[in-house]
Amino acid sequence: MTEEVKRNYLEINSLQDLIEGNKPSEYYSLSLIDPINFQLNKFFYKNIGKNHKWVDRLTWSEEKWINYASSKNVNSYVLKHKDDLVGFFELIFHPEKDETEIAYFGILEEYQNKKLGSFLLSEAIKKSFINNTKRVWVHTCSLDHKNALSNYISRGMKIFKTEILNI
Repeated sequence: MTEEVKRNYLEINSLQDLIEGNKPSEYYSLSLIDPINFQLNKFFYKNIGKNHKWVDRLTWSEEKWINYASSKNVNSYVLKHKDDLVGFFELIFHPEKDETEIAYFGILEEYQNKKLGSFLLSEAIKKSFINNTKRVWVHTCSLDHKNALSNYISRGMKIFKTEILNI
């Protein structure tokens, strides 16, 4: 059985175009995963992705996870509430194009619908522009959280491409 999926690609070309989401309470903290811990990337990918059909990395070997998370062009950040894991994002820097891709982004189910996505996305965009990036882009699809597309647009991102996939 095939399912029709709509995928939207969005971009933002200047930090000045960012419409920031509200910062949650002081009990929330965002940090770069340092030292690199591929197990955290894998944990978030599996736990957030299970509800959104994230499947491309499920077959990755431990070595492939380590190589990915250790790449000099990949930065992973984690959002915590006190000591509890809340969400994450992965940024892939493409220096040859002066752009950054928000590769994966999400919040664990128990923290969803608490207005944390707007803050986390704002931080992802800000961190993306650190390396003299000229463009930040992401793609989202109809399988993602119901508020994903509206969050991207509300932060100032614009759709530049749309496609229909049958999976």
